[in-house]
Amino acid sequence: MSSTKKITFSALMVALSTVLMFVSKLLPAPWLQGGSVTIASMVPIIAASVILGGKWGILSALVYSVLQMMTGFYPPPTQTFLSFVLVILLDYVLAYGVLGLAGYIYSMLGKKAYAVPVSAFVVTTFRYVCHILSGLLIWGVYAPEGQTVLMYSLIYNGTYMVPEIIISTITAALLSKVFQKLS
Repeated sequence: MSSTKKITFSALMVALSTVLMFVSKLLPAPWLQGGSVTIASMVPIIAASVILGGKWGILSALVYSVLQMMTGFYPPPTQTFLSFVLVILLDYVLAYGVLGLAGYIYSMLGKKAYAVPVSAFVVTTFRYVCHILSGLLIWGVYAPEGQTVLMYSLIYNGTYMVPEIIISTITAALLSKVFQKLS
């Protein structure tokens, strides 16, 4: 595939993920100051990575992370510059950037049909871990009294990330044959 076609496909997948993020929110949760459950909004980024390869997947994911930041950035409850940088890195750049690793995982698993949903599961779980770390380092001030910051972060981020992991993995499994043909 030519570079022009790769750029075009990547841009389309980033755009599709962004549109899905806006139009398909399944669980508008007023208690969440960030995060929501969508209908597979991460799958197009995973598709770009599986179909175009890890390098293009990471590039697509990083572009998507910038769009996420532009459309839903929540400033941290802290006074330090380091905390501000950690929020940007953990909640956006790394959290969405890890989605681009799907292509590498897919290749490592031999580009088999099962490798698509496994890749989706792994990278969305990595995203969950990034949000947990952010909760531990930054957002723990919101933990209810008597609850550990770790438990707060696991539960809070799990309310939207566990359904996202399940939806993304199932969707990737359903589309795995298509991804395989295009890769």
